[in-house]
Amino acid sequence: MHKPPPTIGAVQTPLAYIAQRWTPSPKTLRRATLSAVLMTVLIVVTGGAVRLTGSGLGCDTWPKCTDDSLFATPEQGLHGAIEFGNRMLTYVLSAAVGWAIIAVRSVEPRRRGLTRLAWLQFWIVLGNAVIGGITVWAGLNPWSVAGHFLLANALLTVATVTWVRAGEGDAEPRPRVPRPVRKLSWAIVALSAALIVLGTSVTGSGKHAGDSSDVPRMPWDWAAAAHVHAIAAWLVCALAVAMWLVLRVVDAPDDIRARARDLLLVVLAQGAIGYVQYFTHVPEVLVGVHMLGSSLMWIAVLRLALSLREREVSGTAVPSRPDGALSTV
Repeated sequence: MHKPPPTIGAVQTPLAYIAQRWTPSPKTLRRATLSAVLMTVLIVVTGGAVRLTGSGLGCDTWPKCTDDSLFATPEQGLHGAIEFGNRMLTYVLSAAVGWAIIAVRSVEPRRRGLTRLAWLQFWIVLGNAVIGGITVWAGLNPWSVAGHFLLANALLTVATVTWVRAGEGDAEPRPRVPRPVRKLSWAIVALSAALIVLGTSVTGSGKHAGDSSDVPRMPWDWAAAAHVHAIAAWLVCALAVAMWLVLRVVDAPDDIRARARDLLLVVLAQGAIGYVQYFTHVPEVLVGVHMLGSSLMWIAVLRLALSLREREVSGTAVPSRPDGALSTV
């Protein structure tokens, strides 16, 4: 009697293999998604440090640091080390995004929407690495520099939404405040996004080109761009104050009012830093702090908008398996 021919079972992807043997706890899931947020903020700030120290062309080509070396060489000095260090942080960011993808994929029951958000972070990181290379090849053209920064903020947006969504369920969103309040929050989101874009016009026309040589700047007056940026900042501040007051009038839940308070404090601090740096002729340290404030403001804006609705957990949650090691079953 002949034995039946051997058959090949279904081939699992590495993510499916891990998901079958490990289920993260809610705390682990939140930490994984938060790590992507924190690393995105860090990459934005260190990217600003590259430009502010004139190290944008410390590595004069991409993906290598020089035509002959993948790494920074002693001849490139401090500028080469700074630029190369920022490039290496991209791998740390990728690792954080990878951890978020693994944790999100391993949740039971499977959350496909959250998984798509986590994977979107990966594609944004990949795309921004390419734009970073184009920026170097273009000799730090201010338009490509602005695109590089804005795509980093797109990553921060997706990472923040993923982090918030990781703490929620997947049921249909249910509003927690009246419709006019929700409309006000989206007005804050839109105006804050415009404020960030206008900030690139100030940077692109200002003196911090990112290189010690004369890099052509955006073709408009820096002071005029700064004034337009300041007007947008005042509008955001006015809307933040209005939101804080309106939430008290409608007796919104305490956590929403706390989000509005946090946003107002960040906006006020960011505005103060902006005016100080303008009247002190844009010192590098304050510009760096202002870039950090920009990221914190955007996170606060998104968290406020997302706190105005809630999603309940639908279905039965599966208990988490130990985080320390993969199950062998």
